Amino acid sequence: MYAGKPIIGLAGGIGSGKSHVAALLREMGCRVIDSDAQVRAAYETEPVRRQLRNWWGEEAFTPDGRVDRRAIGRRVFSDAGDRERVERLIHPLVAADRGREMAEAAADKMVLAFVWDTPLLFEKGLNRECDAVVFIESPWHVRLQRVADSRGWSDDELRRRENFQWPLDKKRSFSDYVLQSTADAEEFRSQVRQTLSRILANQHLSGTFDSGRT
Repeated sequence: MYAGKPIIGLAGGIGSGKSHVAALLREMGCRVIDSDAQVRAAYETEPVRRQLRNWWGEEAFTPDGRVDRRAIGRRVFSDAGDRERVERLIHPLVAADRGREMAEAAADKMVLAFVWDTPLLFEKGLNRECDAVVFIESPWHVRLQRVADSRGWSDDELRRRENFQWPLDKKRSFSDYVLQSTADAEEFRSQVRQTLSRILANQHLSGTFDSGRT
């Protein structure tokens, strides 16, 4: 709990739809803490840009001068040492931003819960700070199509990236709730709404949940 509001962590495979669930929960009155957005912001801070240039020179930047996250991604997913030092550089900044966002929303009575949309929830032990973890289950072929469309990844690339994370069955077993991916948008929205209601009820906050918000 933070300021009397539960913290909900989202888990699932790459491309499982965590961001979509986060968007639905935002509509339902939750404050979403988007780690990807915080990472993007951290990469563009001057101290981080300076350190990346010290490590890799202009290879770390695009021709227009922005941090080339694709190039950095290729490095960190092929070299454990590079991955560890980038995480040591970026993760404290993301944690500080997460704390600031939550502090800003702490007194907002319209915020029912905090949602942590972060790719490494279990790997970095952030699940232990959550009051509930929701796992989004989505078939491999659906996830592959999503990352192929949005990121240009192949089957091999998706498997390689997921090998750096906990196995999905382990994440699922450590989660408190499971959402089943479905092509029916309203059915899935209903799953999300019911799960939020159960979490709030378990945290003795059910009286503040208005299911008519959506």
